[in-house]
Amino acid sequence: MTPRSQPRPGDTDARPGNWQARKSAATRLQIVEATLRCFVKLGYFHTTTPAIAEEAGLSRGAMLHHFPSRLDVVRAAVQHLHAKRLIAFRAAVDDLPAGANRAHAALRAHWEQLRHPLYSVFIELYVAARTDPELADILGPADAAFVRELRATAVEVVPEWRDRGRNFDLGYDLAICVLQGLALNMLRNPAAEPDEAFLRYLEERVDELARGAPVEGNGSRRKGARKKTNQHAE
Repeated sequence: MTPRSQPRPGDTDARPGNWQARKSAATRLQIVEATLRCFVKLGYFHTTTPAIAEEAGLSRGAMLHHFPSRLDVVRAAVQHLHAKRLIAFRAAVDDLPAGANRAHAALRAHWEQLRHPLYSVFIELYVAARTDPELADILGPADAAFVRELRATAVEVVPEWRDRGRNFDLGYDLAICVLQGLALNMLRNPAAEPDEAFLRYLEERVDELARGAPVEGNGSRRKGARKKTNQHAE
């Protein structure tokens, strides 16, 4: 009888525990991806654990083994989608040839994400979270982390903006706010997608901030206005 081959030192892939961990991770990813598909097909309120299990091709018991509650899988799905968006955003700029306008590429990459059906899912989640404290507890930290990471990634992948100070803040906020407003408008009217001329106009305004003289101010007025608004909201 031929002796069984023994795993070599450091060959962690051959260890039963490691194989089980990989299998578990693959199943969790399968469930999370199924959850995102359910969000698009059914909406947040109709995405139930039985629906997710059916979409994933698993029994409800197998799904609950990995995610004991609906909120657990919602949390994982939100975190997974945020991570995918950051990876896609970076890749769209990193793969550019030398000499390409990286700021324009970053703007277009973000716009493509906002045009995706999953962005409408986020809007639905934000609206639902207004009266759902448990969902708000998931979305709040996840969204804050995504906003921080998106801005940090933008600074990293568009190095020509790093020393622009307040000009970068204005250019970044201008692009983000305009594009998100366009995406919201398209949810109301799908035929309202902006044409190429509009996007080029936005790029030109961003370019002006990149080339122009430094804008004075540190943003304290804007932050103060937001704080005052939040106090009224409370």
